[in-house]
Amino acid sequence: MKADGVIQVLNPATGECIASVPDLCREAITLAFDDAAAALPEWRARTVEDRCAIVGRLGDLLRRDAGRLATIMTREQGKPLAEARGEVAYAAGFFDVAAHEAPPLLTRPLRTSLLPGGKELRVLAQATGATACITPWNFPIAMIARKLAPALATGCTQVIKPDERTPLCALALAALAEEAGVPAGVARTVTCEPSRFAAVAFSHPAVRFVSFTGSTEVGRLLIAHSAQRVVRLGLELGGLAPFIVLEDADVDAAVAQCAASKFRNAGQTCICANRILVHDRLHDSFVERLAARASSLRVGRGLSPGTEVGPLIDDDGMAKAERQVADALSRGARLVTGGHRVHVEGCLDRFLAPTVLADVPTTALCFREETFGPIAPVARFRLEDEAIAIANAAPYGLAAYVCTRDTSRADRLARELEAGIVGINDGTPSSPLAPFGGVKPSGWGREGGPEGLLEYCDLRMVSIGGAPPIGGAA
Repeated sequence: MKADGVIQVLNPATGECIASVPDLCREAITLAFDDAAAALPEWRARTVEDRCAIVGRLGDLLRRDAGRLATIMTREQGKPLAEARGEVAYAAGFFDVAAHEAPPLLTRPLRTSLLPGGKELRVLAQATGATACITPWNFPIAMIARKLAPALATGCTQVIKPDERTPLCALALAALAEEAGVPAGVARTVTCEPSRFAAVAFSHPAVRFVSFTGSTEVGRLLIAHSAQRVVRLGLELGGLAPFIVLEDADVDAAVAQCAASKFRNAGQTCICANRILVHDRLHDSFVERLAARASSLRVGRGLSPGTEVGPLIDDDGMAKAERQVADALSRGARLVTGGHRVHVEGCLDRFLAPTVLADVPTTALCFREETFGPIAPVARFRLEDEAIAIANAAPYGLAAYVCTRDTSRADRLARELEAGIVGINDGTPSSPLAPFGGVKPSGWGREGGPEGLLEYCDLRMVSIGGAPPIGGAA
């Protein structure tokens, strides 16, 4: 919430103002990018081993302060404290991976080829330069870590713009970066209105790469901004993940993985199960067991012991979730459990009971737009090809899930499903070790693993001459 040049940080559960941060003006944002540009030559000139020692220390500091950081996160974002601690550990993993993977990537050619006549071709990876990142509220430390860790390890500088609703995690991470030894100007965090930040980031002459996690609608706006100076983009955008349960699946295991995917962070994740497709033979059993699991989840404040589902981020999020439930019911879906608000003493009315809907038509809103709430809509299918067609009909392609005991079917569907991430009997597939990203309008580029480091590198081809060829191409 903005007021008089400051951004008030509100606890989503209670509405309490827990802090205020400055809503920086264009001049202050520009200064942050000036600092990043000025710090770049010295930081890029350091040995990769020196940089990675600092990156590794930052991961260690995250683990050291996990309890404190998790409490900050729960207060400003709302997720249960146990989940917040898990996010801090996940975030630390990106610094570990970057520190381990950057030295071999940057100290030797990616590829060397010898051509007839003695010519040698080398492909080198080098730091892109000054970068910017714009991160969302749902994972306020992990989304920064996925971008900052590879930037620092490869020799880039970065200006970080956290979501206005969750800036405190970003500021706490910035303090730890300074403690780890990140020099002044190399990693700057600014708090401000997002369009103002984007205007500066895409117009500043030093910026070479902008990484964004958020909605596809905003991603399209950033693509238009990037065209002005032809600034490279990394985009992790919307999802509408199908969760396919084939007729040979272990029902109990499928329910456990679906619940883990769907109800984590109150369903406010970009890769959570959004369209649950269950074979007709298993549908009724699956729905019954998923509903039992959903109704057993404890809803409450994130800091309360035992809480498993916290509040939605704001009133708009609650209204969207309720609109999707009402729409599905109006189209003939059946409410199995949930669908109502849960009163939590001393809190705002932003808690939705974990909800399971059965026999949901694929025309329902919850099958056509990302939910970001604890709503599990289930539809039947009879043929594998039918499930694949429904899954791939969505305009998005971030994540997809398959539950089956048949490894050959799993391998086939992993290739046929149009998604950047496929979980086979796994509802939580993301890892700092592996590339994360989507296809279609779900984004460009990858984060995590060595592939995520390459996003912050320019590839340079070096040709070492031998005997000159006859003819040739420009």
